[in-house]
Amino acid sequence: MGFLSGKKALIVGVASKLSIASGIANAFYREGAEIGLTYQNEKLKKRVEGFGENWNAAFTLPCDVASDDDITALFREIDKVWDGIDILVHSVGFAPGHELDGNYVDVTTREGFSIAHDISSYSFVALAKGARELMKDRDGSLLTLSYLGANRTLPNYNVMGLAKASLEANVRYMANALGPEGTRVNAISAGPIRTLAASGIKNFRKMLSENEKQTPLRRNVTTEEVGNAAAFLCSGLASGITGEILYVDGGFSTTAMRSFEE
Repeated sequence: MGFLSGKKALIVGVASKLSIASGIANAFYREGAEIGLTYQNEKLKKRVEGFGENWNAAFTLPCDVASDDDITALFREIDKVWDGIDILVHSVGFAPGHELDGNYVDVTTREGFSIAHDISSYSFVALAKGARELMKDRDGSLLTLSYLGANRTLPNYNVMGLAKASLEANVRYMANALGPEGTRVNAISAGPIRTLAASGIKNFRKMLSENEKQTPLRRNVTTEEVGNAAAFLCSGLASGITGEILYVDGGFSTTAMRSFEE
């Protein structure tokens, strides 16, 4: 039996087999969790249902996190299938493509700023609101995904960096608000991984190369490694951890400069 046996885990944001959310789902399934999935729209429905077959998903339901009505409907349907939720994973982030290419001040718009924060940060607390009654008093765990751009500048990451900073503050405030109900809230700040979402950032391959050179491990991390960390954080093994941002980045965030000897 795995250390997540008997846990019911809702994963929001599986979009491709290369996504971090897929790595998390693989780890959860391996450790015995029962998994439920969402898809954003009809275009993605069959794809996500196909992924769900790999994890014997209990359900695959529609949910556009930009819609409060969709979120309400999602948890109404989940309540018909499960008696509660133990884990909720928020693997969602978006900013218009034109905001992720060029000088931050030049390319940032009011509309793009609003969209990035709504989808990438507010949606986490919106999902927590919807899941609250189903998670109360279950020693549950909420998990989201951040990136180093939340507290350091990175080329072309632009408004997503601000949205991730908002998301990390969200983690701390949500942890304080939900802790008395027995719900923990944490985030993983993963190193750069070649995912569908990352492909929208200009020169991302160069970022991967530079990251690999500077990390103490001298390599980039994998979705499997992030998934393993997520499984730990969402399990009873991490029962005393909440409000934290766990770096799974090969140590990149700890280094200021790589060795001159290489």
